[in-house]
Amino acid sequence: MLAPGEPAAVRLVKPDGRDIGYAVTVLSDDGNHIVVTAPWFDPQERDVGFAIFGPGDVFTEHYWRDRWYSIKEVRASDGALKGWYTDIARPAILENSTIVSEDLDLDLWVSADRRTILRLDEDEFEASRLAERDPQAAAEARRAFDLLADRAAHDWDALLR
Repeated sequence: MLAPGEPAAVRLVKPDGRDIGYAVTVLSDDGNHIVVTAPWFDPQERDVGFAIFGPGDVFTEHYWRDRWYSIKEVRASDGALKGWYTDIARPAILENSTIVSEDLDLDLWVSADRRTILRLDEDEFEASRLAERDPQAAAEARRAFDLLADRAAHDWDALLR
């Protein structure tokens, strides 16, 4: 387990091989649910269409060792909640002090007011052919995607426990 305040890292394993790694600070780890925080990594602002991420933004990221998703709460530099970005991913594993999360291409955006719920990258998921290569993982990914979309408008906070 990771200790609160401890420096750690996240490695997002991407299907296209362009993995992303960055430093984080551990907030908690109960043996299953790991919570870390990190600033936006890029000195440039990025407009992704449904939100703008930029310098000063803070991400509080939730990873589970038994769930097929991660949830990233996004706050502006003034503390205002922008929303939640979720990655459908295999359950996280811990390698030394690195949280490894294998992205399965499906993503969900939930706005701060929970009125905008966007199911993202379904075309990429289909193109990955995961259903043919690993039918069980594809089924778990779809279940997680549907669960998150269903719970986004109500009962969202229960997912973060």
